[in-house]
Amino acid sequence: MSFKNTILLFGVLLTGCVLPPKESAHPAALANTRVGLTGVAVEPVPEGWWKSFDDPQLDSLIRLGLKDSPNLAQAQARVADALARSQIAQSKRLPSANLDASALYQRAPENFVIPPPLAGHSFWEGQAGASLSWDLDFFGKQANAIRSAQALSYSAELDVENAKLLLGTAIAQAYVELYRENALADIAERSAAQRENIVAITRRRVAAGVDTQLELRQAEGQLPQAHVARDQAQAAADLAVHQLAALSGQGADAYASIKRPVLNLDAALPVPTALPINLLARRPDVLSARLNIEAADSQRLSDRAAFYPDINLKALAGVGAFGLNNLVQWSARGYGAGPFISLPLFDGGRLRAQYKSSEAQLDSAIAGYNDTVLRAVQQTADQLTRIDALARERMEQQQTLEANEAAYKLAEERYRAGLASYLSVLNAETQVLTARQTMVDIVADQAVARVTLLSAIGGSFDARALRSNTAPNSDQVLTRVIP
Repeated sequence: MSFKNTILLFGVLLTGCVLPPKESAHPAALANTRVGLTGVAVEPVPEGWWKSFDDPQLDSLIRLGLKDSPNLAQAQARVADALARSQIAQSKRLPSANLDASALYQRAPENFVIPPPLAGHSFWEGQAGASLSWDLDFFGKQANAIRSAQALSYSAELDVENAKLLLGTAIAQAYVELYRENALADIAERSAAQRENIVAITRRRVAAGVDTQLELRQAEGQLPQAHVARDQAQAAADLAVHQLAALSGQGADAYASIKRPVLNLDAALPVPTALPINLLARRPDVLSARLNIEAADSQRLSDRAAFYPDINLKALAGVGAFGLNNLVQWSARGYGAGPFISLPLFDGGRLRAQYKSSEAQLDSAIAGYNDTVLRAVQQTADQLTRIDALARERMEQQQTLEANEAAYKLAEERYRAGLASYLSVLNAETQVLTARQTMVDIVADQAVARVTLLSAIGGSFDARALRSNTAPNSDQVLTRVIP
């Protein structure tokens, strides 16, 4: 066939192919200015941010968690799977070569039009040869499939970083909770001892005729409550130990080895003064969501290219003959080369359905990205508001604590001077213990809020290096999908 006839045939096939549908409009991904991400950019938190708590046991627990966590192992397995799929996609752009050989023993019918004496006799038919095929990918089907697979592999890597961040955050929060419960257990223990003293003193005062049975019953009624509070605080501390062991990848044998925390909560994790503008450039889950858009968009383009012809360059060379001895003869050789064109004409709507599916996946990826961004902004704003509120609560509670301590000191001085009963001293001390309990809660809540804020703004993950070295630019992702 001449080149002119080949072109005519190609044109006839093209006019009869399955035409791709019109591109649909897709929702827009959120821009920074639409979600209020303004202000001075902050630097990424350095690796090992938890070391600011200055507690070697916390360092050890987080290191164990990052090393042995089943959740991290699953995320890393997904990375390996995504990388393998990316390599599979890339391999389709390269030429493929095969070496084939066959030997078939057969009997030819007598009425076969083949050279005698084969008709009506049995013989061996042998073939051996090599073939080469190369998809030229004129319409970008394989190229877009590769971009989609690469984006998914980068997204999987970011999911691992996000899992590390969330795990470190969870361990730090659980450790602060263990600190809180131990401090509350100390206060509850002291409160229980105080209530026991109050009951003993009240009994003596009743015996001396100073108080009545009413005061005694009131004092005895407070004692079980103090014991319940002490037991609850100790149980909560034990539960925090169990949670820390599980988060760090350990079992029940590690419970006894987790000691009481020694934390400097006030010095840990300084708080940024403004909502960071580079939030989107630092959170692993936001970056992963952007890459999911890139992957879905590239897959859509690949599925659209499936409507156009596949053009392959093929070549073959080998030998074939009736009778295995004839394979080594020069006349048994054969070879060929040329283009191979495949064009879909009728597929029952499969290609259109696949393209609609890829468009729906793109819309889902954009919606998922927008949801991730909105949640990131909300989490950051919520924690900043909570931290500000806790700071004000702490100032007011400090004043309450100082007033109660002053009242206790005055009651103690009056008791020594014989101007008040010891019961008033114990009651004043109760107010001090309650104020200290509230202060412990506020200080621990502040630490938890700072850790949560750290997670909300991207934690210790510095996304700039990964983006510049491997992942596509996030701004390019947005401009490709916004209609």
